[in-house]
Amino acid sequence: MTDNRRIAKNTAFLYVRMLLVMGTTLYTSRVVLRVLGEVDYGLYNVVGGLVTMFTFLNGSLGTATSRYITFELGKKNSDGVNRVFNVALVIHVMLALLIIALAETVGLWFFYEKMTIPVNRMDAAFWVYQISIVTCFFSLTQVPYNAMIIAHEDMRVYAWVGIAEAAFKLAVAFVIMASPFDVLVYYALLLCAVQVIIMLFYRFYCNRHFKESRIRLYRDKALYKEMFSFGGADLIGNLSVLAQGQGLNLLLNMFFGPAVNAARGIAYQVQGAVTQFGNNFMTAVKPQIIKSYAEGDVEGMMRLVKDSSCFSFYLMWLICLPIFLETDYILRLWLGDYPDHSVSFLRLVLVLCLIQTLKTPRSTVFHATGHIKFVNMTVGTVLCLALPLAYLGLKLGFSPESVFVTANATMILSELVSVFVLKKYVSYSIHRYLLSVYGRCLLVACLSMLVPMLVYDKWMDATFGRLVVTCLVSSASIGVVVLTVGLRSGIKDRLYCELRRRLNIAR
Repeated sequence: MTDNRRIAKNTAFLYVRMLLVMGTTLYTSRVVLRVLGEVDYGLYNVVGGLVTMFTFLNGSLGTATSRYITFELGKKNSDGVNRVFNVALVIHVMLALLIIALAETVGLWFFYEKMTIPVNRMDAAFWVYQISIVTCFFSLTQVPYNAMIIAHEDMRVYAWVGIAEAAFKLAVAFVIMASPFDVLVYYALLLCAVQVIIMLFYRFYCNRHFKESRIRLYRDKALYKEMFSFGGADLIGNLSVLAQGQGLNLLLNMFFGPAVNAARGIAYQVQGAVTQFGNNFMTAVKPQIIKSYAEGDVEGMMRLVKDSSCFSFYLMWLICLPIFLETDYILRLWLGDYPDHSVSFLRLVLVLCLIQTLKTPRSTVFHATGHIKFVNMTVGTVLCLALPLAYLGLKLGFSPESVFVTANATMILSELVSVFVLKKYVSYSIHRYLLSVYGRCLLVACLSMLVPMLVYDKWMDATFGRLVVTCLVSSASIGVVVLTVGLRSGIKDRLYCELRRRLNIAR
């Protein structure tokens, strides 16, 4: 199977998964919000986020695991894959134990001293925190198995398990309606059980289908050191991700309380579903970028980076545009009543999603080359500025929305820094890259929104009919603009040739 066909097949599996998971997840959120209420919904998001703050090391080591496994597969080195897998498993178990220690000391201090939690919900929040730590432990030790499945590009099982997980969570949403004790604690406990079930299945599947996942004890000090070094170089980058995510969420809790966390949780629930449009495509493309570099095909790698950046943006824009226009109606249709600030939060978060979409393929190049220390120090430092700047803004009396404006501004600045840093390690034209990726995507976004905005503006009543028309017009507008100005000539020519061939066959 050719690389392009493999990418297309894997992407198809992932998009089927995404559509089913997205629909199930969004409906689950509706049920959970109604059962828990705004305050408990916000508490679950922010308390779980506090535990997540301690997993910044996991992000960097998880990336290192994926990179090393994929790299060894690219070299057709089965023994090397097994060695990397087992070293990574030991590292993640050690990391999970370290995070438990941090969460039960520093985390508990922050929980009691800094967080805004209603007095009557303190006990429930404490138990949610403890259950979240257990869930976190299982998630951390699962990383090497997920990396193995993705590196083998076995997206079919990845898709089916994702669908099953969403179905389990939907079942949980209905089960908690008859909770035998505190509904918030019961909800956290059931989600932990779902995580354990998924973990056990992944491990069973990997052990049965991938001989490289057999557990062995290796005393390879050089590999331990190399992976720690690679993960450590990515440390600032992952700190910046947490600063912009859970760090800002904790700031919102400290200044405004759990009700605003509920609005932020809703915005990020939609963001998580929307991001799958770009992430699923990139999950299929990433191994090809890394393998192209491993084979020495730098020119082909950069061509794939440019094309995948644009395609990811177009896929994201395809769903973001109608949501931008119909935010209020979509939230009312989805949730009924929703917390204050949800509309503005969601729109600002979607802007952040679009910016991040362009970042992912280029970040894969840094990880493929192994040169991530300098880029993470520079780009990560810029992104980390969001936390102190947002804190300063809130101290000065700015609105909750200022937190997201700050995050978007630092993300744009970090993108510019990253583009210039890449030139240090890969020979490419910055000017051509900016025009072919950023210029083309910006042009597509600006042109494709004109007709949908006109239709939305002329149709005054917020109805389901207007939502359907907005989605159809947006899709048609984006499709026409992408085919006209959004594709490089080589892809456009091949696409037109394929269309003509199929039309001739149909005749």
